[in-house]
Amino acid sequence: MNPQQIANKCAALMWADDHAARGLGVEVVSVGPGTATVRMTVRQDMVNVHGTCHGGFIFAIADVGFGYACNSENFRTVGGSADIDFVAPAHLDDVLTATGKRRHQGGRAGVYDIEVHNQQDKLIALFRGKTVRIKGHFFDPA
Repeated sequence: MNPQQIANKCAALMWADDHAARGLGVEVVSVGPGTATVRMTVRQDMVNVHGTCHGGFIFAIADVGFGYACNSENFRTVGGSADIDFVAPAHLDDVLTATGKRRHQGGRAGVYDIEVHNQQDKLIALFRGKTVRIKGHFFDPA
């Protein structure tokens, strides 16, 4: 299998058990080796008292993109830490797209950057996640 086929297979296997992402209405737009793009529409139940999308949901869409990017090479990987900077509000019915890419992979540890934009390509948030590869694969690489 080539790296793109591996990424596609990992995403399909992950999606089958990704109840959180499906519950949020996330769509996996694309994956590649060390990359992922996911999308979510801000629903009424995601809007806070200020009339904007609650930051936890913005973090969640970024985290989903992070998860698919860092697990795209058939190494089971978990987040070790993550930071987010909210740079603009998101609103009801906004379509948020989180695009993630690997910045560094060294042994078991990696660093990934995810940008969240709305449907007008306005930057909403910047997310940086650090990963740890754990034991196992999504499928037998042999």
